[in-house]
Amino acid sequence: MAWMKWRGDFCCRHLHIIPVFTMMQGKTYVSDQKSVGATSAPQVSSESSNGSSCEINCNIGRHPFERNCILSKRTLFLTLKTRMLDGGNVAFRVPSRAASGEPNKIPEFQMPTVTWGVVQGRKEKLVSRVIICDYLRSIGIVPDELEHLELPSTVDVMRERVDFLQRLGLTIDDINQYPLMLGCSVRKNMVPVLDYLNKLGFQKQELPSFLRKHPQVLHASVIVDLVPVTKFLRGLDIERIDIPVVLQKYPELLEFKLEGTMSTSVAYLVSIGVNPRDIGPMVTHYPQILGTRVGKVIKPIVAYLENLGLPKQVLARMIEKRPYILGYDLDELMKRNVESLCSFGVRREALASVIAQYPQILGLNLKPKLTSQQYFFNFNIKIGPEDFGRILEKMPQVVSLPHVPIKKRVEFFRGRGFSDEDIAKMVVSCPQLLVVNVELMKRSFYYFKTEIKRPLEELVEFPSYFTYSLEFRIKSRFQRMSRKGIRCSLGWMLNCSDQRFEERLEGNYIENEDVGPSFSMGGPLESPRDAVDSEEEDEEIEDEVFYRRTVSV
Repeated sequence: MAWMKWRGDFCCRHLHIIPVFTMMQGKTYVSDQKSVGATSAPQVSSESSNGSSCEINCNIGRHPFERNCILSKRTLFLTLKTRMLDGGNVAFRVPSRAASGEPNKIPEFQMPTVTWGVVQGRKEKLVSRVIICDYLRSIGIVPDELEHLELPSTVDVMRERVDFLQRLGLTIDDINQYPLMLGCSVRKNMVPVLDYLNKLGFQKQELPSFLRKHPQVLHASVIVDLVPVTKFLRGLDIERIDIPVVLQKYPELLEFKLEGTMSTSVAYLVSIGVNPRDIGPMVTHYPQILGTRVGKVIKPIVAYLENLGLPKQVLARMIEKRPYILGYDLDELMKRNVESLCSFGVRREALASVIAQYPQILGLNLKPKLTSQQYFFNFNIKIGPEDFGRILEKMPQVVSLPHVPIKKRVEFFRGRGFSDEDIAKMVVSCPQLLVVNVELMKRSFYYFKTEIKRPLEELVEFPSYFTYSLEFRIKSRFQRMSRKGIRCSLGWMLNCSDQRFEERLEGNYIENEDVGPSFSMGGPLESPRDAVDSEEEDEEIEDEVFYRRTVSV
């Protein structure tokens, strides 16, 4: 008797069925091995002859994993194609519980509804991967980075993902920049994330640019990743309408842990004196501070600026207004720029004042700018290196001024009879002349010549005359002093507050003209006034320490 034996072991992890079959002379026999979860042995429903197929029914018993196999009370067919000597096929049918007549029971866990793919073997998966990669190459996508990524079972699913991304506004080049986005399911990943971003306030036309900056958001979980970040930002008093702006500026926020970098950076800024109410506007303006490490970045910058003479109070106010200074590289930018300022004539004790007036100077490519400006001032206004350093101390913004507007103001003074030496002296004394509107200076000069009628030397001695308002200060004060018959210098008339001006008008004497209040960064405001001042006024300021960013009072 010719024996044709075929022995196959079929293992199903979720069903726990391990039947063993032996075929002899066209008949199919089933071994008496029972499955772990079955209530009875498999039954042969039909005989098979050579080249035919046999069908075996298996009743599934109660098992915790059966919820993964029973889908919507329909019969799940598992087909095992076996190459026998005579080409026969064996098919297994696993009937549902409804078909077996058992009562319908609620499963232990409610599973989510998902789209089931085709159950494939290893060879079928390899074939599907080759087909999908060929499709991606045909439309211009390089699938090299998808080698270790689980791809969908059919090319139709991949085509659906590509079409969905293109309808969003992404191009093939955008997908090639981050091809891993093709591993995201449209229904399980893309749609929930995009729907949540839309609820936050993202406009449809803003989504493509946001996805180009941070395509990793398509992998995010709405509940685990996006919602906690949104709640954290709202807790910083950031308006809901500003959250899309914050995320567009710095989408990497979605990757940080709330209890990590973001919380510690906020806590440290508050500890150095930043107003907690200003954290929200700071983050809206420069959200990168939430991703800045305290120990490696923020603390060294604060310590360095304090060492230059900036007190913490001034430093806190500076960070509130310009938080982006925390993004400057300490070694590559800040320290080098401070060295450049010193090499171009800025005194060490004036560095704090320069930085407080113009914090952006720490982040510029400073040395080429200083070289260009120093040459320009020397060639056009006859200002030497030492005087150029005094200009930087009084108005550090001069490093960023274009040359054409400066030339216009220099020509204005030359056209009014000022010599180059006088112009240089005026600019060194009051660099703000280089940014005052030319039309306003024309009106002020005309009033000086026709009404005040003083020699030009007074303007050379007090060039700040051009920085005051003609209508609200110069005219009103000069007319009142003329009616009183008081003749004084321009500085005595203009360089004081309205209250002090009234005191001067009511006095029977003219105060000595001295320099205004002076200070050093981090120290108290000290006035060189005589002891004539009232004791009450001295007591008021005795316990107060004032800090300022400019010299003028």
